Amino acid sequence: MTGGVFFGKSLVYTNLKHLVVRISPSDFMEAKENAILVSSHIDTVITSPGAGDCSSCVGVMLELVRALSHRAHRFKHSVIFLFNTGEEEGLVGAHSFITQHPWTYSIRAAIDIEAMGIGGKSLLFQAGPDKWLLEMYKKVAKYPSAQILAQDVFHFGLIKSATDFQVYVEVGGLSGLDFAHVENGAIYHTKNDRSGHLRPGSLQPIGRDLLVLLDNVALSDDLPFLSNNATGFEQMETVYFDILGRWMVTYSLRTANTLHVSILIQGFILLISSLYLSGLGIAALIELGLAILTIILTWTIASVHVFLVAVILPHASPFPIPYITHSWLAVGLFGVPAVMGALIGHSLGRALLKLYIAKNLDKGSSTRFSKELSARHVDWHAERWLFKAGLLQWMVVLGLGTWIRAGSSYIALFWIIPPAVVYGLMEAQFSPKQNLRALQRATLWLSMIAGVVVSAVPVIRLSGVLIGNLARFDRNPGSVPLWTGNALTGGLIAVYVCLTLVYLLPFAHRSGGLGWILAALMSVFVVTMGLVITQVVPAFNDHVGRALNVVHVVDTVNVDSVGGFPSQKISISAGTPGGFEQELNSLQGENFTCGKSIDFVSHYVKSGCEKQLENDKFILKGQPMLNIEKDKVNKAGIRVTSVRYTTGSSIRWNLAFNTTAVQAFKLETSSKWHLCILKRCHSISRG
Repeated sequence: MTGGVFFGKSLVYTNLKHLVVRISPSDFMEAKENAILVSSHIDTVITSPGAGDCSSCVGVMLELVRALSHRAHRFKHSVIFLFNTGEEEGLVGAHSFITQHPWTYSIRAAIDIEAMGIGGKSLLFQAGPDKWLLEMYKKVAKYPSAQILAQDVFHFGLIKSATDFQVYVEVGGLSGLDFAHVENGAIYHTKNDRSGHLRPGSLQPIGRDLLVLLDNVALSDDLPFLSNNATGFEQMETVYFDILGRWMVTYSLRTANTLHVSILIQGFILLISSLYLSGLGIAALIELGLAILTIILTWTIASVHVFLVAVILPHASPFPIPYITHSWLAVGLFGVPAVMGALIGHSLGRALLKLYIAKNLDKGSSTRFSKELSARHVDWHAERWLFKAGLLQWMVVLGLGTWIRAGSSYIALFWIIPPAVVYGLMEAQFSPKQNLRALQRATLWLSMIAGVVVSAVPVIRLSGVLIGNLARFDRNPGSVPLWTGNALTGGLIAVYVCLTLVYLLPFAHRSGGLGWILAALMSVFVVTMGLVITQVVPAFNDHVGRALNVVHVVDTVNVDSVGGFPSQKISISAGTPGGFEQELNSLQGENFTCGKSIDFVSHYVKSGCEKQLENDKFILKGQPMLNIEKDKVNKAGIRVTSVRYTTGSSIRWNLAFNTTAVQAFKLETSSKWHLCILKRCHSISRG
């Protein structure tokens, strides 16, 4: 793979079995020459029943097979359904099909159905690189659900995951669409991923849209080979997003870059013109600088507030991340402190700006004002500079997004164009002699409404996905501080608060009741903290629990020297940050010690609990066994180690190599197995 979580890794697989269905008209054999692939996986992780990931996907595909089979007599192209295995082991099922199956020559595009939770409206979160299928989806989807913001988050590695779609794009050279359910992400890959949590109506929207989409594709006069001419995921070339689930917008990334550069140039021209027309000379530059300082203080103090809460929360609450089950708690825990910090920072910067404006007036250095002007005029003047600084903030966001080729930079356009147009039509002053007045409230609402409509839903869904993923955040338990997940959640909320309130904050000072506002916000924060600390709103419930790892570790390193049974222990760790007080209390009489623990079976555990087991109670019925049958250096000077693994009652198992002790090796199997691979140890160990 050229990127993502499997970059630089080698994976070995054998004996995979899939179910493949091809639907085509029996009297038109040419239809088999061109096909569109619909794919999902029928396997699940060993820790989960897999109702969401991905029985729900399979259910949609089965219904599509049934429905399309009654329409196939009209088709000009075929539809191939792949129910693959091995996805959870590293996308190997999709790889085996796309590289080995005889039908792959006919596939022109691919649609992958996935899940990162269970239920909710399925989201199109990856598309391209070719736009043909995306445009077809835009045309036929009744209630589209598509967000390139999710694609950016996925591709920039903010969510550590991968789907079969990556194989179809990078290995198969195809273009297509990738859908996923993202609701209830906290139960993803856990024992609670059961059908009872699948909200009724969740599967109907994607099933309806895909049925119409596949029908239109199969009936189209020409199904082009939607090749991927790019080198990887980073070359997705189309910007796409829906507006309130009713309308869908698409345009090329090249068009986006041209538009963004044009907006930035025009914005800076208008800003320079504003400085010139103010008639203040160098004073205007200083006032703009103080307005920018206000924005910086807003971000700084809001971030400090959120970080302090993130650090304090693990010590104040029984669980470090107490809002996984009830994500709305994050609003009170982080949103409220972020707003408080933003108000305080904005007030400090605004006070400095007003002080300079008033001082400038007293010295008589301003051509616009006289000494007799009231303090209200100073307020109005400061308001205008702060509004312009808000525009400048969003222009910086747009410039950075364009530079890193983030398709979601479109969001910044809705926070730049409407405010700039509204300000120009309703508030702009083209001469220093024009009378100054306060900004109108209509300017505020007209400036914000488009940005809120476009950004609110995707940001809320993104926040829900990230909070849900905190249940499995600590992949190597104890490797990150307990406050890290809180800092990420709070940081995202603080960024959204500082970006979206930038036009509202200048108006917030008009009431003169900043103290009352801060007091009200503090009350909300205290109540929320009280709910968390007392567990009135519990961190977990019967539906959402901690991601615990309970592993029986058998260490055979010293078997020969000991001359008896291997040493063994029970290791407990958690992907959800936190201690194990409540879990250990339920194991009355069990002698567990907590601290640093090494679990070679699944991962490295820096923080966990373990209990040593008696060796004479080692052998259990159906117990998997790893035996070293031979370990000698042959005549050629090569060390040969023969290992026999008796799988017992286990249905899944992995063979891992400790590469701190083994520098390079050749892996072979017995005669009844296939020859697997010859790789350097670092490549295999990462797989």
